[in-house]
Amino acid sequence: MKKIENQFTTERRDFMKKIALGSAAGILGFSSIKANEPSYETPGYAKAMVPVKIKSVKAIGTAPSGSNLIVVKVETTEPGLYGLGCATFTQRAEVVVTAIERYMNDFCVGKDVDNIEDMWQSFYVSSYWRNGPVLNNALSGLDEALWDIKGKRANMPVYQLLGGKSRFAVPVYGHASGKTFEEVVANVQKFQDRGFKYVRIQLGGYGGVGAAPSTPDYKAAGFGADRDNYMDEHAYITSVPKLFETVRKACGEEVELLHDVHERSQPMDVINMCKRIEEYRPFFIEDALSPENTHWWKQLRESTSVPFAMGELFNNVNEFVQPMVNHYFDFIRIHISQIGGITPAMKVARLGEWFNVKTAWHGPGDVSPVGHAANAHIDLAVWNFGIQEGGYSFSEKEQAVFPGCPVYKDGYLWVNEAPGLGVDIDEKEAAKYPINNRAPGWTVRKKDGTIIRP
Repeated sequence: MKKIENQFTTERRDFMKKIALGSAAGILGFSSIKANEPSYETPGYAKAMVPVKIKSVKAIGTAPSGSNLIVVKVETTEPGLYGLGCATFTQRAEVVVTAIERYMNDFCVGKDVDNIEDMWQSFYVSSYWRNGPVLNNALSGLDEALWDIKGKRANMPVYQLLGGKSRFAVPVYGHASGKTFEEVVANVQKFQDRGFKYVRIQLGGYGGVGAAPSTPDYKAAGFGADRDNYMDEHAYITSVPKLFETVRKACGEEVELLHDVHERSQPMDVINMCKRIEEYRPFFIEDALSPENTHWWKQLRESTSVPFAMGELFNNVNEFVQPMVNHYFDFIRIHISQIGGITPAMKVARLGEWFNVKTAWHGPGDVSPVGHAANAHIDLAVWNFGIQEGGYSFSEKEQAVFPGCPVYKDGYLWVNEAPGLGVDIDEKEAAKYPINNRAPGWTVRKKDGTIIRP
């Protein structure tokens, strides 16, 4: 019995030795295989980017074509890496410069350039009282500059960071005005010859300013200033349907026609006017009501089938929520720098998609090429794009100051495909055209001298 036990013990010991030796051999074999294989290296696209901090924030003011333009330049701790953003509030340009250089720079230095949302939210509430064109334009300059930097770091145009292209280029509309119907028709046809498929038509200036030949009573009475503009309310309201009829007959059905009321007429007058132009199929009527008359939207919407575009005077993104929910207007008329840049504009655009409201960003001549590029990058990315204003014509001086301006061709706007927003600035050239505080006036009066709100 004892012999059997000793034999079992010996066999068990030998078995365990074999297992141990086998395990060791396996481990050694595994180690040997790994040693002969090439070492794993994380590919470049999977590596986290090295943190970059804000080194300085400054405002660059320039007026190469007469309008005051403000651009924010954010410099970083990465040598040669900086971003540009549009902060143009042309009517109060010098105040925006002060906000940027006296407050924004100290607030931003040392912070991470990648955290755009956090930077936007923190600066937005840092003054406690928020909203308004000065704060929002300064914030827009910072926001767009950070998106510019992020695109450069990713080696991609900004529209790629927003989801990529939803269209090959950006349809844009021209602005045709004139003192007579014939002049407007001739200017529309010039735009058609250049490939424009959308044209905004205006008799005189907004509200017909400059088209009425008569001298208003307030000027004869010596009231107001000589430079104040006069609007004949009745003449304007009756002329718009005739203008649409004339242009439609002369230029055909192919061209899409737009018109800007510019908030200057009374709600009931706008309702009656829009009913009369329905048959001419306007693409949209812009800014039909002033911000003070938004309570009229329900009645206006129920009174006519004309599409509306609204919102260039809105400061807060929340002002768009209820009108979109209630389907009061069809196009989001946002001035990107007025609401704080790309970050809030994208939020409003995405919300609009759920209510079948399209974008129609404000793009007048007093937006810098950087701002026009920001408009176009969003236009390329969002599905619910409608139309874009401006950005199709830059003077030689503007192109010298802002290399990389968007380019117009056959009715479309094309962005520079360089990383970021694609537009740079030559600070030496910019310095040749200093800004001033001779802001353009928006003083418009009735016949008796009463101010009309623009």
